[in-house]
Amino acid sequence: MTRNRFPARIALISAAATIGLALSGCSAIEGLLPKEQAQRDDETQEIVEGGQADVFTIAVGDCLNEVTDAEVSEVPTVPCSEPHDEEVYFDFQLEGDEWPGDEAILTESQTRCAAEFETFVGFPYADSTLDFYPYTPTEAGWNEIDDRTVSCVIYEVSGEQITGSLAGAAR
Repeated sequence: MTRNRFPARIALISAAATIGLALSGCSAIEGLLPKEQAQRDDETQEIVEGGQADVFTIAVGDCLNEVTDAEVSEVPTVPCSEPHDEEVYFDFQLEGDEWPGDEAILTESQTRCAAEFETFVGFPYADSTLDFYPYTPTEAGWNEIDDRTVSCVIYEVSGEQITGSLAGAAR
């Protein structure tokens, strides 16, 4: 998956910003040492013990800590009751058989994530202290494993960590 984190406000204002991004395929980013895997509650599927989670298993309501790599295969997760950087607030499936290109995927992702922002936060995006970015499929993922999922991730612009969910934060 590609981590398209840059202020969404810029992307929504200027299409030129999307052209400047260097987007590339997901790759298996492996650390030199094994990493602890996140644990989920069997019933609720909430993360109860933080650790690495396969990017293809993150779900709405998962709380994450920021990664700085553009290409990711795993993301650091934590229970939302613990301080964290980000939260997955919406996801959706892209349509089509043919790879539409990075720019088309980013444009659709920005549009759809922005449309769901106010519903989740309870506050207009244009006035919010929060921002978002999408995790998007890559060409390799699209063609090799039929990846069509976009995950919309919300975060505090100031960089302050969040405790709890941003659902209904109204800011």
